[in-house]
Amino acid sequence: MAPNPLRVVTMGAMSKLLLNLRNVPDDEADDVRALLDAQRIAFHETTPNLWGISAGGIWVTDDADFAAAKRAFDDYERQRSVRVRAEYAAAKRAGTAETLLSMLRDDPLRVVMTVLGILIVLGLATVPFFLL
Repeated sequence: MAPNPLRVVTMGAMSKLLLNLRNVPDDEADDVRALLDAQRIAFHETTPNLWGISAGGIWVTDDADFAAAKRAFDDYERQRSVRVRAEYAAAKRAGTAETLLSMLRDDPLRVVMTVLGILIVLGLATVPFFLL
């Protein structure tokens, strides 16, 4: 597959962040890429770093295209919000929505470690008050 010429960064242009990829599902990021390609808006991506400080992002290359990209992205987010809320409501009615009990059953170690982490942080935050 030939590289997309719209994804090439031009030197001297100041890119603007359209979407921070922290906690963004893959399908949403793919939809945003397809949206920008369909609108013929040049963009590039940065990848997350190894230590989790930066999550990566989708950047609009040309400042002149940023307003159009932002409008298209906002429309997409409104539509996605309605769709995802409807899917969640349907899953709740069907009894397939994720609950604390289902998370505990599927991944007990993660749930237990999360609760322990919360308790440790709360303990460390309250120790100074007990020492007074």
